[in-house]
Amino acid sequence: MSHRRLRSAGMHGFAIGLGVVMTLAACSSAPRTVDELPTPSAVADGTNLQAERKAAGIADCPVTASDAAPVEGGLPSLTLPCLGGGSQTTLAGLRGPMLVNFWAQWCGPCREEAPLLAKASQTFAGKVAFVGVDTNDPRPGLAIEFAKHAGWTYAQLRDATGDQVDKPPLQAKNLPTTILVDRRGRIIARHPGGFTSQAALDQWIASTLGVTP
Repeated sequence: MSHRRLRSAGMHGFAIGLGVVMTLAACSSAPRTVDELPTPSAVADGTNLQAERKAAGIADCPVTASDAAPVEGGLPSLTLPCLGGGSQTTLAGLRGPMLVNFWAQWCGPCREEAPLLAKASQTFAGKVAFVGVDTNDPRPGLAIEFAKHAGWTYAQLRDATGDQVDKPPLQAKNLPTTILVDRRGRIIARHPGGFTSQAALDQWIASTLGVTP
């Protein structure tokens, strides 16, 4: 092989190697929101999920009347169990200002959004109540572990199959989906898909619910 062909092959190899390095650099310089959120360990769900939920620092679920009637344009008369068991909450009995987020521990966009929700729940503490709904998730133990890693300390409900929350008026067919509820219990905003900006999430909450951080 001639020196020219060797040089050409060498430059071609260098270009490929440089491309790989640049690709890796681009990946490593991307936002680390997901990477910084630990992946729930692949362990079997514990038998005492209530204790796991308490140890994770997740609040007890809201107490509502089981026969609460929905208001016009409001949350449905749907009763969901608390994630990990122990109690139930009828959505029609909830009142805002409130943010309700539908998520699952296997959902990539939910993982990206998780730290933003944790921060927002702190920013609007005492002004906006936060409630999560673990949706279409067969592993409640992993869901609790995920919520713990995400820093979610607010109450978490569960719809194991997702069959109940994907219908109107909730319409949480795609995860994540977030809704805002006013003081009368009416759904006044819905955001399908995950937030990727803390500023956008905070602004949406503040302007829609009429509260300040």
